[in-house]
Amino acid sequence: MTDRELDAAGITGPALREAYHRCRALNARHGKTYFLATRLLPVERRPAVHALYGFARWADDIVDSLDPGTRADERAAALDRLQHDLAEGLRSGHSREPVVRALADTVRRYGIPHGHFRDFMAAMSADLVVTDYPTYADLRGYMHGSAAVIGLQMLPVLGTVVPRAQAAPHAAALGVAFQLSNFLRDVGEDLDRGRVYLPADLLGAHGVDRALLRWSRDTGRSDPRITAALREFAALTRAVYREAAPGLDMLDPVARPCIRTAFVLYGGILDAVARDGYTVVHRRTVVSRRRRAAVAADGLARVVTARLRARGHAHRAPTARPGPPPPSRSAVPGRRTRQEVA
Repeated sequence: MTDRELDAAGITGPALREAYHRCRALNARHGKTYFLATRLLPVERRPAVHALYGFARWADDIVDSLDPGTRADERAAALDRLQHDLAEGLRSGHSREPVVRALADTVRRYGIPHGHFRDFMAAMSADLVVTDYPTYADLRGYMHGSAAVIGLQMLPVLGTVVPRAQAAPHAAALGVAFQLSNFLRDVGEDLDRGRVYLPADLLGAHGVDRALLRWSRDTGRSDPRITAALREFAALTRAVYREAAPGLDMLDPVARPCIRTAFVLYGGILDAVARDGYTVVHRRTVVSRRRRAAVAADGLARVVTARLRARGHAHRAPTARPGPPPPSRSAVPGRRTRQEVA
């Protein structure tokens, strides 16, 4: 995290600044898509986003990315320690763990409900024992904690031009859409971890089960039944993006380019998977650097436009006639993740 970002956010204590630096590093290393999009936010809001996503990434690492030789009980113990540190950090506003310290500071600054983090940790705990989901409804239940609450955590930081409760369902849907995109992209890698996130009823409707996926992964051979199931999962994911889309214009105008950029890049995962012929069982699909750069350039242009408009409104404000108060907007002080970020 640059000193400019921290200064703009009013983060002054050396230990706290170092904690935010740690979160930024986690976000930059693991979440290339969202890290890129975050750079389109106003400078003073970026540290909070890094804190939210850094924490989510750290918890996800405990579940998924520790040394493969780590036993399940060791992962569970590490997650329990994080849960304890989180509870204490949210209660007191402080923590010995740098990532939790930054998170607790962000939660306090933006008034983020603590329940979102309890729900998130419950989903992380489920990943230690749950290896598949019988139905899409079961998967959505899991994703409330693993993805939807990430969108809800972000809302106070991004700000809205409507009552926050009106924007919340769309923010939650966007978190789910991002995660569904990751599930589709990571089918093969998740299978190697012993997990299948595609619902069993969707797979079964096409004659697919875990054994067939495993055979395809091990042999490198395709099967039209798997392709059909993946295509249906992609269509389901696109429907969730449509559910999320109205929320983009409910955000603070200066925050929209960030989320719109992430929206386009994550949606691009679905396009890339289709272009690759739904071969995600065998290899991970990526959005090209050229495409990332083009979308980021468009986002930057939107940032400039939004800021010019904001300055224009500010200049006209003194001569404006008295009127009703503006729509509610979050005050600005001073996210695997599965919500990873591609």
